[in-house]
Amino acid sequence: MSFFEVWSSLDWDDIKLSIYGKQARDVERALARPKRDLQDFMALISPAAEPYLEQMAQQAWRLTRQRFGNTVGFYIPLYLSNLCANDCTYCGFSMSNRLKRRTLTEDEIERECLAIKAMGFDTVLLVTGEHEGKVGLDYFKRVLPIIKRHFSYLMMEVQPLSREEYAELREYGLDSVMVYQETYQHLTYDQHHIRGKKKDFRWRLETPDRLGQAGIDKIGLGALFGLEDWRADSFYVAAHLRYLQKHYWQTRYSVSFPRLRPCAGGLEPKSVMSDRQLVQLICAYRLFDQELELSLSTRESEQFRDKVIPLGITSISAGSKTQPGGYADTTVELEQFEIDDDRAPAEVARAVAAAGLQPVWKDWDNSYSASR
Repeated sequence: MSFFEVWSSLDWDDIKLSIYGKQARDVERALARPKRDLQDFMALISPAAEPYLEQMAQQAWRLTRQRFGNTVGFYIPLYLSNLCANDCTYCGFSMSNRLKRRTLTEDEIERECLAIKAMGFDTVLLVTGEHEGKVGLDYFKRVLPIIKRHFSYLMMEVQPLSREEYAELREYGLDSVMVYQETYQHLTYDQHHIRGKKKDFRWRLETPDRLGQAGIDKIGLGALFGLEDWRADSFYVAAHLRYLQKHYWQTRYSVSFPRLRPCAGGLEPKSVMSDRQLVQLICAYRLFDQELELSLSTRESEQFRDKVIPLGITSISAGSKTQPGGYADTTVELEQFEIDDDRAPAEVARAVAAAGLQPVWKDWDNSYSASR
């Protein structure tokens, strides 16, 4: 069994109708409960919950402090390649976009690591386009030991791999994998993924199952808000989370909140999520799961991030460059998407500290070492 069977049992239109049909009494019932189920989560992300945002925010703040203390983890993305064999409507790395392609060499990666380390980071998110031929398992096995020498915690956001491949990369120092379904609405997913292996909806949907089976420490979930109705997609993410927690209970989980951002060949959002609605969603996830890690990237503005981080966010990126080689070489080109919060990491850390929170640059050292 995989989450595909659970997904197949759910009907998108029915889920959407249930969310939009929630009333004030459903929200009040959810807010009064010490533990919330998926029906409660529906109520908390519904339009009916919007007048209760202040109450949701107060509860979210309290639950976050109880579980995570006054800490906020810092990480930074390290883009290794913009090669991609997929054609996706929303991504600057899409194969149909005319741009200079680049894959970092071992020496270039070393320089990037040194530049990132100088900023204080000890956790990195490795990002590539999806190109199995030139940026696949062999490439990752070659470069992960180089990167692991510099950083304690390695995350990846690359093409979905097999269970065996994830297990092998775990031995090379891989700690965490982010894999976003983009949208759980199959027809919409098909419209936005035109060519390439990413068009295989089920293969991507079952990736977290393979990660859990491989014993990866942390799995990151999410949807790209703007492709479909954000409330329905968010419910599916929550349902996916509950399934994974039941079957792979030793794994940690995180959820991210990417909103569609301008990029080369940019796509206009089908569904626009306002700042207030994003705050509602962040609070709803915290009320739904006190243990869940919540991440907010530099896609969002500095003003928004400074205000919302205390409510439930546990990790943030800072100083991000979304092009290969962007830290050692400050020439701006080849970006996957535009960032909004372009402050230096030290400046972001000062803002976090001003909110009464402690920036944490190092998570932990796991017991696996890159022995090869």
